[in-house]
Amino acid sequence: MSQSATRQTVLQLYRSMQREANKFSSYNFREYSKRRIALGFRENKLATPDQTKDLIVQSQNDYEMLKRQATINSLYAHRKVVVE
Repeated sequence: MSQSATRQTVLQLYRSMQREANKFSSYNFREYSKRRIALGFRENKLATPDQTKDLIVQSQNDYEMLKRQATINSLYAHRKVVVE
């Protein structure tokens, strides 16, 4: 995979994960997910190409898990927090 294709894949994955995190109905889950995603990508910014391939696979699995969690979270009603 070329460097630009890898960069494009990583950016697409980052944006998808952030969009999915915004689907949480609970403020605390939503903000935690967004922070955790940004921190995880920032921590691995200087990874080697081999590490990047492994991290992309791991992030895709995390994205699928995030989608499931957001769906489950939206099934259960809750009261809004003051900051919402």
